[in-house]
Amino acid sequence: MKNNGALGKDPGHEHEVEGSLGRRVVKGGIWVFTLNLVIKGLGFVRTVILARLLLPSDFGLLGIAMIAVSMLRTLTGTGFAHALIQKKGGISDYMNTAWCVEAGRGTVLAVLLFLFAPVIAVFFKNPEAAGIMRVVAITVFLTGLVSTGIVHFEKQLKFEKLFIYNLGTQTVSLVVGVSLAFLLRNVWALVYGGIAGAVTKIVLSYALHPFRPALKFDPEKAKELFSFGKWVFISGILVFLITQGDDIFVGKLLGVTALGFYTMAYRLSNLPATEITHVLKQVTFPAYSKLQEDIPRLREACLKVLQVTAFLSFPVAGLIFILAPDFTDIFLGRKWMPMVPALRVLCVFGITRAIGAAMVQVLYGVGKPGIQTKLSGIQLIAMAVIIYPLSVRWGILGTSLAVVLPNMLSMVLVIKEVRHIMKISYKEFFMSIIAPALAVLSASWTVFLDVSGIYGFLLKAVLYCVICFAVVYIWDRRTGCGMFRRISEIIANPAGK
Repeated sequence: MKNNGALGKDPGHEHEVEGSLGRRVVKGGIWVFTLNLVIKGLGFVRTVILARLLLPSDFGLLGIAMIAVSMLRTLTGTGFAHALIQKKGGISDYMNTAWCVEAGRGTVLAVLLFLFAPVIAVFFKNPEAAGIMRVVAITVFLTGLVSTGIVHFEKQLKFEKLFIYNLGTQTVSLVVGVSLAFLLRNVWALVYGGIAGAVTKIVLSYALHPFRPALKFDPEKAKELFSFGKWVFISGILVFLITQGDDIFVGKLLGVTALGFYTMAYRLSNLPATEITHVLKQVTFPAYSKLQEDIPRLREACLKVLQVTAFLSFPVAGLIFILAPDFTDIFLGRKWMPMVPALRVLCVFGITRAIGAAMVQVLYGVGKPGIQTKLSGIQLIAMAVIIYPLSVRWGILGTSLAVVLPNMLSMVLVIKEVRHIMKISYKEFFMSIIAPALAVLSASWTVFLDVSGIYGFLLKAVLYCVICFAVVYIWDRRTGCGMFRRISEIIANPAGK
């Protein structure tokens, strides 16, 4: 039967499709948020235990290996996963080509890491890192064999499958890593935990999706995917230099112990940003891609996502800032106290990163990744100019400032571009973020409370949370911004029915 109407569309069917997409996005968001909450709970336990058992220098050694792995992966990135998600229609004909490219890439990277490990170790003036990198190369090879079938989970918003996939991987890595840390008491516990996680990824990727790869490479399909993926690839290089350049700089200039402090500070301060950006990438990118030709709906969705992002990122980052010294002393031990100033500065980076990510996904969704690539280039140049003098002057605190300031600039520029595309006014933008910002400012006095120990820690946390909640609630009631209504709807209707 043919469709009715001049445009060939059935209004009732269109409404049904839109409603279905909305339900799937909400349901997907719940799954991804729950997954990340559980994983970060496990990650928190893992971090606390390993920080107690291992030294900052152990984390620094693994950090060197991870820098090398990230560099190689970035320099050979394809952007195929993004291209497959953004692509309209079916992607089955592209799956074998994508798998062949990723498997070949993983093999080449593993060989390169094994061969150049001594050179990289000399660069960081730490010969011990060479052996670690050569074993980590196994993880790189295994990761390349993961089934590309998992892309379907994101494209079709089936995040319950991703929940199982990621949770299983993290659980195995946690159990193996912590168990070996009790036995070995050195960096190898972290390395072997990573290998166990990589093996689990392979097993689960094939268990959860029926796709079975074949050695069938189609150059034309690869070229088609790369036409979109090239911008993701270029942007990935710039993002690597932005996010890993500071680690390289600290490891080279300040030493492996300073790198251990810095990586731990970065990890803890960016917990909310990491999880929020992860959720945003997995949920909003495929959803925005489906809405890319409907600007009014895309604009509405963008403002709602921004509002929820601010509601989550501002208060959590503020809480980390206030509790940083007490948390470090009580849970990690006094040997980690030198990282506290850097941790607090990087909390600001966590907020700007989360807000920026909420905007960036719009650019990817409408098929304009090139804009983000150019903005990342500006951010990188700014960081390169200031990182050396600030790091020499203030150590890892200066490095943190060199990361935060350019990121704030990048966030402002991204917002400007998205405002232009979506026709969003400054008033609409600021109304989306002002409530949580005021809440953090109102609760910031708790940082001066002269209490100590676990009970003082809990008192500060409870007071801060109560004040933040009260401020946002009052603002919500007086302005009618609908923040709590939106959250209550999601809680009451998690399946999106």
